[in-house]
Amino acid sequence: MNDQVASLQKKGIKAIALVGAIREDDVIRHFDNLQFGKTSFLYMSPERLQNPFIQNKLKQLPISLIAIDEAHCISEWGHDFRPSYLKIALLRELLPQVPVIALTATATQRVVEDIAMFLKLETPKIFKKSLRRKNIHIKIISSEDKLGNLLELLENNTESVIVYAFSRKNCKQISDFLNRNGLKSTYYHAGLSKEEKDIAYSEWLSEEKPIIVATNAFGMGIDKANVRMVIHLTVPSSLENYVQEIGRAGRDGKPSKAIMIEEASDLKDMETFYLSGLPDVSFVRNVYNNLNQFFKITYGDLPQNTFSFDLASFCSIYNLPIVKTYNSLQILEREAVLVMAQYNKKMTQLVFRAGGEILFTYYKKNPIKEKILKILLRTYEGIYDSFHIINLFKIAQKTGLTPYQVETHIYEADKDGIVKFVTGDSSDSIRFLQPREDKYTINIIAKNIKHQKKVKIDKYKSMLAYISNETSCRNTFISSYFDQNNTDECGVCDICMQKQKKKTITQQEIATILIEKLAQKPLTSRELVKITGLDDDEVLQEIRLLLDTNRIVLNSQNEYLINTDINK
Repeated sequence: MNDQVASLQKKGIKAIALVGAIREDDVIRHFDNLQFGKTSFLYMSPERLQNPFIQNKLKQLPISLIAIDEAHCISEWGHDFRPSYLKIALLRELLPQVPVIALTATATQRVVEDIAMFLKLETPKIFKKSLRRKNIHIKIISSEDKLGNLLELLENNTESVIVYAFSRKNCKQISDFLNRNGLKSTYYHAGLSKEEKDIAYSEWLSEEKPIIVATNAFGMGIDKANVRMVIHLTVPSSLENYVQEIGRAGRDGKPSKAIMIEEASDLKDMETFYLSGLPDVSFVRNVYNNLNQFFKITYGDLPQNTFSFDLASFCSIYNLPIVKTYNSLQILEREAVLVMAQYNKKMTQLVFRAGGEILFTYYKKNPIKEKILKILLRTYEGIYDSFHIINLFKIAQKTGLTPYQVETHIYEADKDGIVKFVTGDSSDSIRFLQPREDKYTINIIAKNIKHQKKVKIDKYKSMLAYISNETSCRNTFISSYFDQNNTDECGVCDICMQKQKKKTITQQEIATILIEKLAQKPLTSRELVKITGLDDDEVLQEIRLLLDTNRIVLNSQNEYLINTDINK
């Protein structure tokens, strides 16, 4: 939203976005500007719309259009379902006469129908544009050396590139690798602080570092016109995500590339990893029960407070896999059992202000606080001299209290002048929306859990089928998936271009070219592709045939050379 507001302001159009922890008086000032004509565009998240204060303010504005972006998020069949989108229909009640437009880059017919239903659109006009982008060359490279292929692709690059990697750790490793090889690169993932994200994004946007290596946390809403390449080093979880991600290339209409580099083991490894992260009903029930135990919630109770929550600590205590547990929490949020909030603030910090006799006297009056403070002193050396980042969850674990109770006692010690407590992190927080009812709570949503798991598995299988396909035009495959009946071959994807090449060059001719090159010196498959200018899939296929017939052999440096014994 900030990116889009900045773009409008550069064009002289006044716009604001209600993002982050904005103060109420700032919200009032923004709405005054909207009401009296100084600002034309208001951006806000669906979550913020649930605030009654915001709802009342919206009713006072002369609104001419409600635009809902990324509207696929409203559908259970969409690739990024968010429960808050289901509540956007509230706007139809607040502003019944205002026209509504819902937009998305990727929607199957089911998703289109869901958007119309959940937004209560009566006989809506539906506009569809072809997903085909004639200026984007789509290609999948079967690789024996991913990083080598990546360097080759980026060798003469001068414009912006997005490289999608598997994990946060991979992002940094790959970015460091590119920098060591003379390519200016930065990296981006959800684990970075806001300041780190802003710096990385700014460096990429300004092209000080034209290559950004990122997880799929990067990209939503970004509108950079001259992205020349989008490179996937990992398999997206769905064709919807894939199309969204490659669609960030070539928005200026100039020739661009969308390339996926996959190794033979990738598909099986990624399938195992992806499917292992999808929770079933029993796992969700286990996570829910452990949450109630973690926060000491009694049966039938609905806590009114928000709990600080650290996912890593929680998973460590109950020996749970992080990805699968996080996905379970998302399910519980989607089903309105709880709500999670994520922050990127600095961690909670504390320093002792009192000591000696004062602290000894304080202990006598406050035995629970004595236990907490002594653990702090034993755990964080030097906490008397300077602020230390503390982990409330570790302290809670050692005291037998909940993190919320520990935080409350430390707050009181701060008021009593014993410590100085600067709140910040809790990384995440959880607020329960339903009373604890154990099996009943999960049983009532069990059918939905099973259904969503099947949807995700089906989407992933479609993604694997797309990658494994070696005969159909890439764009025709995508069009068919999104219910767009465009059967004409695009002519610009790797499969179409391979078909065209086969009309002009025979398999025997390819073999002859490779033998001629290898007769001069040993070469790797990557070097053969570069020297011959042939398609890498064709080269790899012919190499396999030449190996099978013993006309070439592979040496210890992964180079191919003529088998002199058979070619004498």
